[in-house]
Amino acid sequence: MSGLRMVAELMAISARTAPKAVGKDFIVIEIIEGNDLQRLADKMIEFGQRTGKENFDRDAKSVRGSEAVVLIGIKDAEPLEGLDCGACGAEKCIEINTFEGEFKGPQCAFRLLDMGIAIGSAVKTASLLNVDNRIMYRVGVVAREMGLIDADFVMGIPLSATGKSIYFDR
Repeated sequence: MSGLRMVAELMAISARTAPKAVGKDFIVIEIIEGNDLQRLADKMIEFGQRTGKENFDRDAKSVRGSEAVVLIGIKDAEPLEGLDCGACGAEKCIEINTFEGEFKGPQCAFRLLDMGIAIGSAVKTASLLNVDNRIMYRVGVVAREMGLIDADFVMGIPLSATGKSIYFDR
């Protein structure tokens, strides 16, 4: 097992054990390495060309230079029933996943916070272990489209350990 694989697994533990609203866990996590990493980078370039969206090629270069990517998302994340807080923009708690786009939506704002806390916990772990990383929306879009993770909403965190972070000065 490589050192970065071990860090990715520790990040997954951090994401799994992060606090979640009313203690319900809808977090999904996958670790991508090797050939899947290169396929992901190729598909990110293709996605950017197909959709005309910018910077998928730039982020693909970062993925290609990484040793692993941690994917963190949510799946079938039930809203906090009866809270009716309106943070999602609806008057009453929403019916999730009625729209399919780059991600499924809408999502309960509290479940998105759960995902954000899980991501923050994971990158904190990488940082404590001196592993360069960056949270990337574009990675999540394409990983989801490729079926590398079964999630409704997902972000990717590429990992690298070199003399200078490859995720900045891009």
